[in-house]
Amino acid sequence: MATDPGLRRLALRTLLAAFPGPSAPDWTLDLLADGLAGFTLFGTNVTTPEELTRLTARLRSARPDALIAIDEEGGDVTRLGHRTGSPYPGNAALGAADDLELTRQVYAAMARDLAAAGINLDLAPTVDVNTAAENPIIGTRSFGAEPGLVARHSAAAVRGLQSAGVAACAKHFPGHGATVTDSHLELPTIDEPLSVLRDRDLPPFAAAIAAGARAVMSAHIRVPALTGDGPATFSREALEGLLRSTYGFGGVIVTDALEMRGAAGAAGGIPRAAVAALAAGADLLCIGALVDQDLVLAVADEVAAAVGDGRLALVRLEQAANRNAELAEWTAHTRATASPQPATHAPLASEMPRDSAELGIAVELPLDPAELGIHAARRALLVEGEPAALGEPLVVQLITGHSIAEGKVPWGLRPFLGNVEQIDVVAAETTADQLIERAAGRPILLVGRRVHQAAASRDLAEKLSATWPTGVVEMGWPSAWRPDGVRAFLVTHGASLASAQVAAEALGLGPAGH
Repeated sequence: MATDPGLRRLALRTLLAAFPGPSAPDWTLDLLADGLAGFTLFGTNVTTPEELTRLTARLRSARPDALIAIDEEGGDVTRLGHRTGSPYPGNAALGAADDLELTRQVYAAMARDLAAAGINLDLAPTVDVNTAAENPIIGTRSFGAEPGLVARHSAAAVRGLQSAGVAACAKHFPGHGATVTDSHLELPTIDEPLSVLRDRDLPPFAAAIAAGARAVMSAHIRVPALTGDGPATFSREALEGLLRSTYGFGGVIVTDALEMRGAAGAAGGIPRAAVAALAAGADLLCIGALVDQDLVLAVADEVAAAVGDGRLALVRLEQAANRNAELAEWTAHTRATASPQPATHAPLASEMPRDSAELGIAVELPLDPAELGIHAARRALLVEGEPAALGEPLVVQLITGHSIAEGKVPWGLRPFLGNVEQIDVVAAETTADQLIERAAGRPILLVGRRVHQAAASRDLAEKLSATWPTGVVEMGWPSAWRPDGVRAFLVTHGASLASAQVAAEALGLGPAGH
């Protein structure tokens, strides 16, 4: 049976598609003209700022009110900075600094970058409370492990982003921070009563909603007490009941990528996942990164068929499409009326009057965005021991994998080392004696992410620290672990380019240290 063209157009108005590369294929413009809500951009779409601006302008030539979304969180998850690392530290660093005005300013600066590139929906901030230290997908994307702190900074981030007309999307509802598996790869389960979620996971979402967040992203996680056997993305009780009725959210519910195993695997494919999400109350469906025209049309046709056979109410589809149109209208209106605000210097709380510090009011001094990122990274940097004892070290970067959310983004101190030697090693394939021999009398500086978590990297650090002048730069989620005998231990709270620069400076490395 042929798909009803009107229903297909209506279905398209609920979809965020994607395409590879820095140029938009002709089919993207055709679908936008036919009603497609918009596109999510990924690292493969981003080359230079100028090219990105031309790309978004081409998309808007088909429909000026298209939603163009991106995952730009700063820190470890960056699309604009995927070739070099982000100039802004991420949430863990901002939470460690714990200055609400600084968080607002950093997110406002990111929003200005996005707006200048033609992007109007940021799939950020991550407002999950990272209570599982071994969480493989959240970690430094979180402001912290304490609900109150995460809630305060979530609200500040939302205000910062939306000050430039870029819609914020608080994620991942009802909270991905207590999971120990990755929903890109499977369906994680949080087997806790709702009372625990209300106290631990949900306060940041309430704060983001109160701050005016225009969108909230659903998580592909299973919470039996709330969602039953399926993920939150397919749960009407989670989306319509808890998010809308209990927390009063009236904006757009965005799904996490439907191609993820936590969604497509649970529904029997992406098209069926789209129907299940819409029926549960989602409005804007992020299909994923591996998308082509045929997949978009297959999803739209499945949604249209679901209206025809009663799996999805027409009024629900119309409601979702209308909410997405209202979001696009909001971004256009807000950007047209927003006055550009320069980045400002957020001083230490000790530099401000007591009442100003408590209210998060900063004494404003001009700072360009690059300086703002460095300033924030310095505020977050924790330095223990004696970095001066590590002069002219052999820098050893411990090779680690990356999550799908992060992608392959450069990290580490290499850009700031000058003539200081760095080698990259796999901890499980390297011995302390090999590194000591290579060092040839020099101290050794280990640079890693979650060094404590893998037995091989932890053991290597402990053996080196016990027998040789050794320092550690931890650029992942921090822990209380310290190897006995370590001369210096630095915690950056993330692996942004800015965080790497301030760590190198603190160690006296590179041109700034000579």
